[in-house]
Amino acid sequence: MPRLPYKTDEEAGPADLVAAIRQRRGGRLANLDRVLLHSPAFARGWGEMMPRVRNELALPPLLKELAMCAVAALNDAEYEFHHHGPLYLQAGGTQAQLDALRAIGADTAVAADGDLAERFDPLQRAALQLSIEMTRDVKVSDATFAAARAALGDDQHVFELVGVIAAYNMVSRILVALDVQVET
Repeated sequence: MPRLPYKTDEEAGPADLVAAIRQRRGGRLANLDRVLLHSPAFARGWGEMMPRVRNELALPPLLKELAMCAVAALNDAEYEFHHHGPLYLQAGGTQAQLDALRAIGADTAVAADGDLAERFDPLQRAALQLSIEMTRDVKVSDATFAAARAALGDDQHVFELVGVIAAYNMVSRILVALDVQVET
């Protein structure tokens, strides 16, 4: 049960905001939307920023979804993992990789683990380590940052990966704090 009630269709508003969300979501409101609508200003800002993070960055979709799923697993945000796991697979990830991402929530020192070395390439491992440190410690070691920058090879990609990790930490913290449930 969510900690704040989901806004019903009758309660959801203002109408222009709800219409924009429905258009973006294929005609429906997700449980996350129903919680965000407790603050129309917050919901509007979310609707401006998050679609850009998901759809307009130069960072390859596989790396975006990898970071999103890693953050979800690390923060135990099942709603986020449920929605982004399939997108990770669509972006080219494998089920074995997705299973490994789910498992990192229990172990934050996995980037150098032999099993992950077999499942993820060096670029993906660098993105994972950055995700782990940003999510668990906020502060990123110089070695991790240098490895991510070298692996990505483009400062725009580095910035965008940091931004994706930061944005989805915000998402997961709202989902977990408010106990937003996967739609049934």
